[in-house]
Amino acid sequence: MGKGEGGAGILWAFLWFLILIFLGWPIGFFIAWLYVLLLPFGACIAPIKDVNQHILGVVQLPLTCAENMIAMKPLC
Repeated sequence: MGKGEGGAGILWAFLWFLILIFLGWPIGFFIAWLYVLLLPFGACIAPIKDVNQHILGVVQLPLTCAENMIAMKPLC
């Protein structure tokens, strides 16, 4: 069997699903308002553009969890 196949792959997918439900979505929703609030200020304050890029990475946490769930990637 290749990587991500079989019983272990299903276990990793289920674990990523739990992370998505209990961490990814709540954190993404909570941080999204901060991203939307700071986004317009990035046009006139240069350091906020860098902050927005880091916040965007956190907002995209549900996407990362879903991609890892589909690929059945191990956590480490």
